Amino acid sequence: MEYIFIIPIILMSIIIHEVSHGYVAYLLGDDTAKRYRRLSLHPMKHIDTFGTIILPLLLLLTSGGRLAFGYAKPVPINPYNFKDYKKGTAYTAAAGPLSNFIIAFVVAMIFRLLAALFFDPFTGGAPVAMFTLQILYATILFNMIIGLFNLIPIPPLDGSKVIGLFLSDEMYYKYTAQEQKGMMILMGIILISFVFNLNILGRVLFPPLRFFMQLLTGVAF
Repeated sequence: MEYIFIIPIILMSIIIHEVSHGYVAYLLGDDTAKRYRRLSLHPMKHIDTFGTIILPLLLLLTSGGRLAFGYAKPVPINPYNFKDYKKGTAYTAAAGPLSNFIIAFVVAMIFRLLAALFFDPFTGGAPVAMFTLQILYATILFNMIIGLFNLIPIPPLDGSKVIGLFLSDEMYYKYTAQEQKGMMILMGIILISFVFNLNILGRVLFPPLRFFMQLLTGVAF
């Protein structure tokens, strides 16, 4: 039942992530996303059948609702339109995870307010209030997962472009040229983790995820 509400949350979180890339690129002088009409929150402009629908649903079902992430069609960006290639690319890349962290923070404030008003630590709360808190908590959780996952510094994830800002030009171009290999490595890690139940990504993401979830919600994760 909760999947009916959780899947749209994941979908919109991913779309906002992608639109944020395009909007910041537009502010920095690249209008590619605007010309392709991708600065829109309309789902049909961003949905990738596998990455936006099948993958999150598959992970939700196979993990018992404990894990979900996915991706939308990447918003087209031309970094050669930036005045500063490296800075423009880094700021544009950082905009995606930052949007997810902002969503998580805003929803966490609502979560804490409703929890203070409607939740009793001894008797719990009304079913509607409890269900609402669960959905809000899931929204915070999935946005933190999306944000933290994308900050992993493996090409082509956003983190590889952000960290590139601190590399020399030579190292930067060599590093970012490994996007295809990086994607293969990333998919290999996910596949191996899934097949052999190694939870490699979980070991990387869980410590910061646990810290920020408790910080934002006040609930032990």
